[in-house]
Amino acid sequence: MWLWPNNQLTKILQIKYPLIQAPMAGGATTPELVAAVSNNGGLGSLGAAYLNPDQLRTTIQKIRSLTNKPFGVNLFIPAPPLPPDTAAKVAQMQELIRPYREELGLTPYAESILHEISFEEQLEVILAENVPVFSFTFGIISPECLAKLKANGTLVMGTATTVREAVALEEAGVDAIVGQGGEAGGHRGTFQVPAEKALIGTMALIPQIVDRVKLPVVAAGGIMDGRGVVAALALGAVGASIGTAFLTTTESGIHPDYKAAILASSEEDTFITKAFSGKSARGLRNRFGEELATHQNDIPAFPVQIGLVGEMRQAASKQNKMECMSLWAGQATRLNRAHSAAELMTELIQDVEKILFSR
Repeated sequence: MWLWPNNQLTKILQIKYPLIQAPMAGGATTPELVAAVSNNGGLGSLGAAYLNPDQLRTTIQKIRSLTNKPFGVNLFIPAPPLPPDTAAKVAQMQELIRPYREELGLTPYAESILHEISFEEQLEVILAENVPVFSFTFGIISPECLAKLKANGTLVMGTATTVREAVALEEAGVDAIVGQGGEAGGHRGTFQVPAEKALIGTMALIPQIVDRVKLPVVAAGGIMDGRGVVAALALGAVGASIGTAFLTTTESGIHPDYKAAILASSEEDTFITKAFSGKSARGLRNRFGEELATHQNDIPAFPVQIGLVGEMRQAASKQNKMECMSLWAGQATRLNRAHSAAELMTELIQDVEKILFSR
């Protein structure tokens, strides 16, 4: 009855188990983490949105030196044109951030604060390196880019936070859809409605998407252990995308104090904020995020806000000041454990099989 471990997802991804390590950008998904998941039967995924083409190429080659199994790379779809009030919001935000910069010993802002990375150049690296799986967030890939990827033999996955977005992705021609529930940590993948209207929980979202599209659907959001994976399968998903559980593994690239904060947190400790990037994202509460909560409508759009707070975040990380760092995490952090990615994969697989097949 249960299509585990062999199902539609394992066939198209050419992996052993329908388990995907979510592609968390910003340094969490190290080559070692990606390779460990792939080597243990899942699909390791690199969150590459902030990597320039040279960094991306080097990282992909490092992953390949650690595994000969399939893996994925995720990018953000380019943001739409900035609204006309951006300059005014930038000036206001600089003033709001000034006390934090002073606290961290940073000098006043340089004239240029925004350094965008070319999506097209990133994609050319993915094509040249023959990456097996490409996933994207924040929108719909252009027909031209999709055609290049498919001609290259790359499997393409898009992110949806509503049924309407899932239908749009299917019509665009992707191969699979990741349904991101409201419990998920990190950035919301929403692109057709305001983010606050797309916080549908995984339990409600996945069966509605499954009933509406014909493509394989992967469940994401709040899935931490075998129970969550089995629940995703019961809802009609063909697999599970797991992010927060991997943040506290040995191979995760996040700050040690960030790992400790996750391990000490509970389901009451996360919130949705635009403070760190200009896009809604779920993470652990801290002083910077809380104090900017009353200024959510004044925050410049992505990626401008990233440029405004990037230096602050880097300095905070070096100085071990958690109150000024982005601490992305989902709602099920009580279930986090400190162990290796291989141990987590083994536990996931054993737990699923115990639930499904034990008598």
